[in-house]
Amino acid sequence: MNLASIFPHPIIQGPTAGGNNTPAQVAAVSHAGGLGSLACSLLSPDTIRTQTAQIRALTDKPFCLNFFVLETPKPDPDEVARAMEWLKPIAASLGWSEVPTPAKWCEDFAAQFEALIEMRPAVASFTFGILSTEQIRRLHDAGIFVIGTITHADEALAWQSRGADAVIASGTESGGHRGTFIGAQEDAKLTTFELLPTIVEAVHIPVIAAGGIMDGADIKRALDGGAQAVQMGTAFLVCDESSINPIYKQRLLTAGDHPTRLTRTFSGRYARGLENRFMREMAPVEKQIPAYPIQNALTGAIRAEAGKRGETELMSLWCGTGVARVRPMPAAKLVETLLAEIAAA
Repeated sequence: MNLASIFPHPIIQGPTAGGNNTPAQVAAVSHAGGLGSLACSLLSPDTIRTQTAQIRALTDKPFCLNFFVLETPKPDPDEVARAMEWLKPIAASLGWSEVPTPAKWCEDFAAQFEALIEMRPAVASFTFGILSTEQIRRLHDAGIFVIGTITHADEALAWQSRGADAVIASGTESGGHRGTFIGAQEDAKLTTFELLPTIVEAVHIPVIAAGGIMDGADIKRALDGGAQAVQMGTAFLVCDESSINPIYKQRLLTAGDHPTRLTRTFSGRYARGLENRFMREMAPVEKQIPAYPIQNALTGAIRAEAGKRGETELMSLWCGTGVARVRPMPAAKLVETLLAEIAAA
């Protein structure tokens, strides 16, 4: 299926987990002819239902629900204790004697998946793993277009072989978490425009380019390279409807040439954000910390408290390499601006 038959303009607003992209933002992008995406990975099934209803109250256009493909872990208590010990100096800088024990490690993906089937959005996208053929069949039976996130050709072929309708080719410039699920995350090193031609060549389903795409000229280059659409996360993070912490937004707006880099320290999975003290202090144990979602849950209270106190050096400031080119404006205005730039390019 051609993506233009679902949403007319080749622009997908990237899902940004942690409550950062709101139903209002998703609806605004979809209503403007792009595809708004709601990050559902950290939401309970009931919250997914509520926010999906809010989107539908604001627009009758297609939108996407996005999920992390995860199994709820059964962690080794010794591994958790070690990880909490490594976090103690950070906790101490907040005046805490201990790192709080998380109430749970993650949302139950199986329960989220049932809510997704029930909600029947036009599109669902997935990262961190791959669905089974049966899960994809169930989504198709519910009339849902299925998109998988990939970082190299083997992953694209795996999604295609299981029946996915399209793939998002995520280059290393992408902000937030890497979607690698075959091989080591640190081995998926291709930039967006190195990755794109390899995926277009490898698969016969639509390819969506993601990573470092910030304006209409970037979009035109991706479309000329064989992408049917682009996904843009960082560009939409500073839109008026984005609900990221105001001090996080301010850091993005003033990032300039401040470096971004990939780190496992916050979550146990490689993710790109603005470099800060948390990354530097945790770097010596970066390779040893527990995998996502354990580390993510363990650092959750620290990140939340840092946000309340305005301590950006202890927050996960996820963004892509193009952060210096962000433009604050309403989401619909950004779509309109991007379309004008594509035409000009």
